[in-house]
Amino acid sequence: MGLPGVEAPRSTIAELRQFDSIVSWYGANRPEFREAVSRLKLPFRFLEALPQERHAGHAADFFLRQVGGGGVAVPRIPCPRSDGGFAAIHPFSGGASKNWPMERFQALAKRLNMPVRWCAGPEEPLADATRFEDLYELALWLASAHVYVGNDSGITHLAAAVATPVVAVFGPTDAAVWGPRGERVRIVSSAGGGPGVDEVLASAATLLA
Repeated sequence: MGLPGVEAPRSTIAELRQFDSIVSWYGANRPEFREAVSRLKLPFRFLEALPQERHAGHAADFFLRQVGGGGVAVPRIPCPRSDGGFAAIHPFSGGASKNWPMERFQALAKRLNMPVRWCAGPEEPLADATRFEDLYELALWLASAHVYVGNDSGITHLAAAVATPVVAVFGPTDAAVWGPRGERVRIVSSAGGGPGVDEVLASAATLLA
């Protein structure tokens, strides 16, 4: 018994069946996932994952409106926080065009006035990187970082959601729609070959002041 690509324990399936409704954006364009959920008789309600209107605003607000909410959505994941005294850097994303050059991340790491710990996904090539199979364990690790720097990626959004100070380097993606949110988030644009290391370092400094 399981979902596509995931071996779901029977206890998990039983727990999911206890909910009256489970809202999901994951299955919007994944018919195999929807079929698996239907076969398991789970109470999922699937919503469109992408704003259809050209000027729909931030995606998080769009998702909030879909479930009857209003106002400004700032994703938050409650978890224990600690200050490990290090800077976390994740230099990857879902596409090469969204990545700030690795050599600039390396130059930044040398200029940060604190220990730097790199993180990466299972298939991302980075020697000595910290890796997690469990997303909650990753969230706890990110919550212990003094500051985080990364590209437009899921890990960057996760760092913002656990309230870690975040510098997000955005390239071709529209940050007004897809940028991470939070009082301690700074977004810098990498369009046209930028930003330079100085600009990212200055953004981090405003968070650490």
